[in-house]
Amino acid sequence: MSTTEKNDLYGIIAEFKNPKELIDVAKTMSKSGFSKFDTFSPFPIHGMDKAMKLKKSKLGWIVLGHAFIGFFGALAMMYFMAVMDYPMNISGKPFFNAPAWVPITFELTVLLSSFGAVFGMFFLNGLPRLNNPLFNVERFKKATDDGFFACIEAEDDMFEAGKVKKLFEEAGATHIEEVYE
Repeated sequence: MSTTEKNDLYGIIAEFKNPKELIDVAKTMSKSGFSKFDTFSPFPIHGMDKAMKLKKSKLGWIVLGHAFIGFFGALAMMYFMAVMDYPMNISGKPFFNAPAWVPITFELTVLLSSFGAVFGMFFLNGLPRLNNPLFNVERFKKATDDGFFACIEAEDDMFEAGKVKKLFEEAGATHIEEVYE
């Protein structure tokens, strides 16, 4: 038994000659009903998002949610401490002194938004997985130089190795390879 037979199939990767072919195969994969696929090129390709039918990122909502938690958490904390737990009369000012609470409220809103952005990005990128199996493919190194690749993951509901290879062959792939974990 070889080492590749021991590992699970991650997906099938195909190399294409130019950005036009990569956009065409992205449209074909999307039209065929595949949902877990990605494309790789050395530079951004105009129209690729539309060809892949990508949805907007959820990161903005995660950051906004954390900003609200920071904002209202800061107000609740200061209200509890200054009004309920340990009320202190300073120069006859009211216990609920909103202008004095602005800096702390602002800082906690920014701090929790930042945490939301960083940890939300980790979550959306699938971390803590530190290595993508595509990096084990020798030809994939060309993705940062002059290679155009498309990969369909084996986790896709419609994934069948023969069907995927045929799709890539019909799309004009110059090289097709199975990728293992």
